[in-house]
Amino acid sequence: MPPTPPDALLFIAPGCPHCPVVLQGLGELVKQGAIGRLEVINVAAHPELAAQHGVRSAPWTRIGAFELEGAQTPQELRRWAELAGSADGISVYLEQLLRDGQLAHAEQQLARHPDWLEQLLPLLTKPDLPMQVRIGVGALFEGLAGSAELQALIPALGELSRADDHSLRADACHYLGLSGGAEAVPFLRARLEDENVEVREIAGESLEMLGQ
Repeated sequence: MPPTPPDALLFIAPGCPHCPVVLQGLGELVKQGAIGRLEVINVAAHPELAAQHGVRSAPWTRIGAFELEGAQTPQELRRWAELAGSADGISVYLEQLLRDGQLAHAEQQLARHPDWLEQLLPLLTKPDLPMQVRIGVGALFEGLAGSAELQALIPALGELSRADDHSLRADACHYLGLSGGAEAVPFLRARLEDENVEVREIAGESLEMLGQ
């Protein structure tokens, strides 16, 4: 059985130059079955709904759980419709938010969807990940320090702490310390003998954070 297509929500405004393009693009996706349902709301007619969804400008689009601000080409809309609902899509979406400097938006999305946190891990393993995105990933983890969601990732972070790339091992050790979970201790102690001095130092600092 094919996956259920995502629904879409679009906020438009009078005189908005980009709104007709997005509206037409979403309409075509509905016709083609790539989107299941499209709801269109005029911000001028329903400002209370715009405020409820945190809409500050138009066009504003939501495809599945993905919120998109500003102009979107038909190709971009199709891409997000195809990615909606998939684990890979969540990683792509969070990376795009961080690329665009929308850290606060990414934090809001993780607050609504705490299960998305796991989808940050694939970003850490990307060799060509922009520094802005890597810093953003770190900020998202730091914002969830001590949370149950971060502690649930201890086994996966433990695996990353044994990666070939020393910078990835260092990042994993830092996040293991932020987790606040005792399960992180064995992974960190193993890195005290790491061949890389930075990894050893961060492992030691993380163990101190955990009271070890």
